[in-house]
Amino acid sequence: MTSAASPTPSPSPGELLAPGWAGSPAAATTGDPAYLRAMLDAEAALTRAQAALGLVPAGAAGAVTGAADTARFDLASLAARARGGGNPVIPLVADLTAAVGPEFGPYVHRGATSQDILDTAAMLVAHRTLGPVLADLDRTARALARLAAAHRDTALPGRTLTQHAVPTTFGLKAAGWRSLVLDARDRLTAVREALPAQLGGAAGTLAAFGAYGAADPVALPAAYARELGLTAPGLPWHTLRTPVADLAGALAFTAGALGKLGVDVLTLSRTEIAEVAEGGGGGSSAMPHKSNPVRSTLIVAAARRAPQLAAVLYGSLVAEDERPAGAWHAEWEPLRELLRLTGGAARDAAELAAGLRVRPDAMREHLALTRGAIVSERLSAELAGTLGRAAAKELLTRLAAEGRPLDEAPELSGADLDPAHYTGSAGALTDRALERP
Repeated sequence: MTSAASPTPSPSPGELLAPGWAGSPAAATTGDPAYLRAMLDAEAALTRAQAALGLVPAGAAGAVTGAADTARFDLASLAARARGGGNPVIPLVADLTAAVGPEFGPYVHRGATSQDILDTAAMLVAHRTLGPVLADLDRTARALARLAAAHRDTALPGRTLTQHAVPTTFGLKAAGWRSLVLDARDRLTAVREALPAQLGGAAGTLAAFGAYGAADPVALPAAYARELGLTAPGLPWHTLRTPVADLAGALAFTAGALGKLGVDVLTLSRTEIAEVAEGGGGGSSAMPHKSNPVRSTLIVAAARRAPQLAAVLYGSLVAEDERPAGAWHAEWEPLRELLRLTGGAARDAAELAAGLRVRPDAMREHLALTRGAIVSERLSAELAGTLGRAAAKELLTRLAAEGRPLDEAPELSGADLDPAHYTGSAGALTDRALERP
């Protein structure tokens, strides 16, 4: 079975303008060297699978696997020559065949088509990238669980349509963030476990493998998948793009789930709110006093881009014939970018959650801003018994419109206006949320 170890990190094209994923595990697992490694792994695994079924000499498996060393291949040359056939597998097969030598070279890529190798390589890259992403999601969830437990009863203003609504707790807010992170973890885990190898030959019929002597070509894709640690495909999926669409959906959801955490932190860390702060903010080139919420900013940037990238991949479901022109080719760059954005966002979310500073004093101060109006919902319910529901609502609406503080209104003398006493079932909901493993 091919090792799933991540390639040695090296600069990837585009990092200068991509601080969200630069230097992340996803940068290493999705770079050109990583794709080269995955294509070579796919080619070597194909020969080993055929050797295991007696379809090629045993020596061919060792020869191809030994020659599939990334150091022996020139990425720049492969990229330049890919233009001739429209994909990088064609020049790679030529170079790998030459590296294997005349005795076993004819067994390189035997019976396969370029899409078999590149699709399989994409699944390997995704599998290797999602491992660190899932680890970062687990780190994020653990940090958010600690925040939720520590602030189970820390009251702050609930905000709806940008305005103070009724009180909530920071524990419930953090528990909600964690719930989304766990939803993302579960979706990515399921997708990762289902990532399939691709093997169908020229038109998805496995015909060439039969022509080369396989008595049961249908057995070959499963043997191939075992060599790679991927799932055996039910059918060749050259134009049945469920695996890519499912991966796109899970990645876009993950970016959006992390984006909810990021956008809330951006709001709550505004100077005039300052209820939370990133543990290590970023500086400004012009204003020495600034400590910008950079982690949250980069997470939100990824969340804003991810849906459009996923849309391209969903669009490629409309793939004509038995192998498509354009639909398949359109997937490569958006898929890599989506893996990178999500991987970077997961890395940043783990750092953000671990270092987030919570300021209960600011939360208490803001609860008092409306001088009792934040609990008008409760007062309306309590007064309904004596004044009637409509009259109670009219009184509270009039007081608010007049700008009269409720704590000075004689009609409410003796009423409990403490916002911390009106957080409903926030504590119980937080406890229930934290029971989820």
